[in-house]
Amino acid sequence: MSKTIWAPWRIEYILSDKEGGCFLCNMFDAENDRENLLLKRGKTVAVVMNRYPYNSGHLMVTPYRHLENLKDLTPEERLEIADLTIEAVEILKAELKPDGLNLGYNLGEAAGAGLKDHIHQHIVPRWSGDTNFMPVLANTRVMPQALEEQYDVLYPLFNP
Repeated sequence: MSKTIWAPWRIEYILSDKEGGCFLCNMFDAENDRENLLLKRGKTVAVVMNRYPYNSGHLMVTPYRHLENLKDLTPEERLEIADLTIEAVEILKAELKPDGLNLGYNLGEAAGAGLKDHIHQHIVPRWSGDTNFMPVLANTRVMPQALEEQYDVLYPLFNP
C-alpha cells in the first residue's frame, strides 16, 4: 500500500520572494548563527536547521562551498558530511527520541530541491503516526516546539 506524505505549509517557501544569491552562502558569511539557525560550523561543512521543516528537528548538513554536484565534493568534505551526519543523528535520537530518521539529498528541482545548486543532505526525524489530519484537512502543521526554542536546545549539544 502506497502512502502519501503531505506538507502543504511548504507552499509558503515555494511562493515566497527569495533573497538575492544563495541563502546558505549568505548564512555562512553572516555572524548571526542563531537568527540563521546555524547549529554547528565545521571545518568544511555546517549543520543548519531547516527554516521550513517537514518535521520538528529537520536538519541539513551542507558544504560551505557552493556546489551543485556530489562528485565535486572533496574527500575532506565527504568525510565531514558523514561525521556531522552521524553526530546529528545521535543528538536527535537522544534529544527528540524519534522512531526513525530519513536521510537524503534532493538533487535537482524535479527531485524537490528548493535550492538546487547548493547541495545539502537532509536529516528528518520521524515518529510513528507523525502525519495526521491537521496538514491535510486544516492546512495547518503541528510543530511541537518553536524553531528558535529548538535551536537553543540543540545548539549546546552540537557545541559542548
